[in-house]
Amino acid sequence: MGFDLDALRAAVAAHGRVARVVIAEVAGSAPREVGCAMLVWKDGGTLRQSGTIGGGALELMAAEQALRAPGLSRHPLGPGLGQCCGGAVTLWTEVFDAAALAALEGAEIIARGEGARPLAVQRLIDRARAQGKPPEPQLVQGWMVEPLARPARQLWIWGAGHVGRAMVGVMAPLPDLAITWVDTGSERFPDEVPQGVTVLPAADPALAVPHAPKDADHLILTYSHELDLALCHALLSHDFGFAGLIGSETKWARFRKRLQALGHGDAQIARITCPIGQKIYGRHPQAIAIGVAGQLLGQKKGEGTACRTHFSASGA
Repeated sequence: MGFDLDALRAAVAAHGRVARVVIAEVAGSAPREVGCAMLVWKDGGTLRQSGTIGGGALELMAAEQALRAPGLSRHPLGPGLGQCCGGAVTLWTEVFDAAALAALEGAEIIARGEGARPLAVQRLIDRARAQGKPPEPQLVQGWMVEPLARPARQLWIWGAGHVGRAMVGVMAPLPDLAITWVDTGSERFPDEVPQGVTVLPAADPALAVPHAPKDADHLILTYSHELDLALCHALLSHDFGFAGLIGSETKWARFRKRLQALGHGDAQIARITCPIGQKIYGRHPQAIAIGVAGQLLGQKKGEGTACRTHFSASGA
């Protein structure tokens, strides 16, 4: 969670004047946590937005007021907005244009407020820098402090076919995630790619594996069993956080034997998850993507999953 300067920069470039609304404080039950933000702008006479602070009446009110009433505001969700959460939310709203955006360039921790910077804010920033650990988003003596958003997790998706496209569509909106999308040629990718996704055409995808961070997660979804095997071999020789391979139990049994013949031990091979997803969801690409996304998110939280499924013929 952090200040997504790239998203704000893109919105200001496209729309000129953009409001950013961030949850600064939460008391009691609330739809979302501190640091969640949305961007709001006008398209003609119509309000548009990206991101969410939790939906419902709070978000509708905040979006309607964002461009005309910036500043700090506190909202009791029950008596004030008729929401059932029962808590209260404090919002920090700012309006940015190109000049205001330029003032943020180069900052790793974005702190802003009225008057002189409080000593408590400066101490928080100094401590974070000394420890090399960004602070949590928070409101400190009337100043909003947020670290610059940095992806906490790298996901490499190998294959731009139906399942790969569905997977990118499901995963790309998630915060703190940077996706690298690899296939054998630029013509394999759609014309429009979601923000935060890096397209990497590679005639021999396995040669791109050394460029991935060793703690990155990987989903192998290519059109070719030979490409899939080469990627499994390369990842086992490189290291990874999580690796999932689309396919059936039969495909995986054959791959295990071939990976053994390539010199990989059983325990090492077992680090690759195949099949992936949740069988109960079915074989439609979007259903596969939802199941795999749930598996990845569960793995991120340390919950673990034992989901197994068979996918389409291309992965059998």
